[in-house]
Amino acid sequence: MPTLALPCPVLQPTPADAEAARAHFEAQLRFETDCWDVHASLESDPSAFVLLDVRSPELYGTGHIRGAVNLPHGKINDRALAVYSVDTLFVVYCSGPHCNGSDRAALRLASLGRPVKKMIGGVEGWKDEGFDFVAGGADGSSSGHPR
Repeated sequence: MPTLALPCPVLQPTPADAEAARAHFEAQLRFETDCWDVHASLESDPSAFVLLDVRSPELYGTGHIRGAVNLPHGKINDRALAVYSVDTLFVVYCSGPHCNGSDRAALRLASLGRPVKKMIGGVEGWKDEGFDFVAGGADGSSSGHPR
């Protein structure tokens, strides 16, 4: 019995043309950043944005990125943001790809008229890159990896 040749799965559906691909990926990068770029930006210009750890205070206490402010996504509101100017860029992160906390936070921030980007990978991506965490409260007094 003859074998039926299947079309190449990579080519199904037909790939977008170069201009459509450029527009798509440019748009995607307007909404997302990655751990490497956040790390480099924290080293070179930490005042360019506010890094929000949108996990629970308990998880934040086990380890977070140095300089991150803990504001759980469910607590993001106008009152909590009043200390920041309306044009402050927020970069949000949560536990990682298995968590939608950063998506929820980004939606809340955007709904409040605030500029926002999501750090893809979250805590797990940060660990994968080998970057350090601080443990404990916001003072960052001790260093280590989250549990």
